[in-house]
Amino acid sequence: MNILKKITVWLLSSALIMPNAYAAFEPSSIDLQNSTSSGIPQIEANDDAASNSIGSYQSQARSGILLPGEVDVRELLPSSGEDNPPPYGANLFAGGYETERVDGLNENYLIAAGDQINIWIWGAVSYSSVVTVDNQGNIFIPNIGPINVLDVPASDVNQIVQSKIKETYTNNVEVYVNLLTATPVSIYLSGAIVRPGQYAGMASDSVLYYLKRAGGIDTERGSYRSIQIIRDNKILQEVDLYDFVQTGQLPSITFKDKDVILVKPQKSAVNVSGGVKNPFRFELKKKQTKGSELAEYAKPLVKISHVGVFGTRASGPFSVYLTYKDFLNYTLQDGDSLVFNDDNHAQVIDVQVSGSYLGPSYFAVKKSTHLHDVLNAIPIVPELTDNQSIYILRKSVAERQKQILDDSLDKLERSVFTAPASSDGEASIRAKEAELVMQFVEKARQVKPLGKVVVSDNGITANILLEQGDQIVIPNYTDLINVGGEVLIPQAIVFNPEATLDDYVAWAGGFTDRADDERVSIVRANGMVVFAKDAKIQRGDQILVLPKVDTKVVQAVKDITQIIYQIAVAANVAIN
Repeated sequence: MNILKKITVWLLSSALIMPNAYAAFEPSSIDLQNSTSSGIPQIEANDDAASNSIGSYQSQARSGILLPGEVDVRELLPSSGEDNPPPYGANLFAGGYETERVDGLNENYLIAAGDQINIWIWGAVSYSSVVTVDNQGNIFIPNIGPINVLDVPASDVNQIVQSKIKETYTNNVEVYVNLLTATPVSIYLSGAIVRPGQYAGMASDSVLYYLKRAGGIDTERGSYRSIQIIRDNKILQEVDLYDFVQTGQLPSITFKDKDVILVKPQKSAVNVSGGVKNPFRFELKKKQTKGSELAEYAKPLVKISHVGVFGTRASGPFSVYLTYKDFLNYTLQDGDSLVFNDDNHAQVIDVQVSGSYLGPSYFAVKKSTHLHDVLNAIPIVPELTDNQSIYILRKSVAERQKQILDDSLDKLERSVFTAPASSDGEASIRAKEAELVMQFVEKARQVKPLGKVVVSDNGITANILLEQGDQIVIPNYTDLINVGGEVLIPQAIVFNPEATLDDYVAWAGGFTDRADDERVSIVRANGMVVFAKDAKIQRGDQILVLPKVDTKVVQAVKDITQIIYQIAVAANVAIN
């Protein structure tokens, strides 16, 4: 029993000291599905190990997160403060280069030290192995010896190795050679870029990939048109990214260790705005260039007629305004700003016709066209058309009427809200009055004036100049009189030459309690509005009885009455 107690104490003390060791033997820690028939569990490779395999890259970009020791680029590259548009081609570095997997194995890849090559030999001799290119550029095959493959294109490595092997084994031997992996190269990026430094990648990666890794070209200082690839202190290639943007052509470069990508300082630049498809800052290869070259990049819209050029010359600031044709031959310099304008006024206007007529409803006419010119081209049926009461609906007049109405409503609001009150009772009355006035103002602001232009009177039609968007109204001949507003039964009544205004109102049920029998408007067929109780009623007239304003409820009677008159004239409606 003493021995058993000692063993129990030892087990308990061990559990307190090493809890993790016991937890490792819990049943949940063993993957029974991956266990073999012998009961030994299989261990799978973790994701970290898989991500470090050759040919794989970081799956996500850093999204601007700084690594230890890095400095915020904004502190190192302050802005000049100029309000310039972005450079042409700046969106090239918005792509996800860092999220793409590149294995570097293409037919133009040049074999480098560290690359791995798989070799199979079968037939009279059987051999299979993965060999590594050594520092001298050789691979070694038993009984064959070293074979130099340094700088051999990937598409030729099979033929070269196979020919060397068959120099020894001449008969009944087949050979297959395959490049497995490409060794990353280390490239230096310098010049006007965001994060200069040393970056790793594949030899077959594009220059855009390396520029993206370095944060892209500095938009205020770097050149998009002069990017040099330097090897052994000699310029191997010069890249113009404008060619890539315009035509999609990018030089194919196989990089080597210690190659340098140098972004040169920005050349002459001009800013473009206005009517163009590409409103960017454009870099020019020469200090001076013709406007025609810039137009090829900016792509002006078809409607462009003039170009404004602003800048500085030896004599000081200047500005010129050129026709587009003259601009094509104009010489631009560094720092110029261009504005492309559509400054040709339309010489043709659209006119609409409505009412009683025959033929088309729209006419495209010259700006100098008068009303009679259009009327002479419109066929009508005389028996159905009141061609003595023609009027025009004009947008500019409607806008002006709306502005006048809004000004009157604003004045009414100010007079109500600024009215003084001498006692609490009067203040309560003013508050109620303000509430009623606001309801009236809200309804009045919704009224849309017609913009009527009266051009006919006593059978004579004025020959006025037409405007863009004019609507010529040729009324239908009618025997009806429309009675509306503050009457009991608004309706259309057959015209009676012997009837008076009071007769038509009586036939419409008479005035309502809120009617102002002293303010009755008569809207003629030609659009004219008459305020007279003794006016003679004519065919096609509209009788509109206006409401009266109760002086017991609202003190601003004069202002409200004036607004009611304006609405009756502008929109031919009566608003309470």
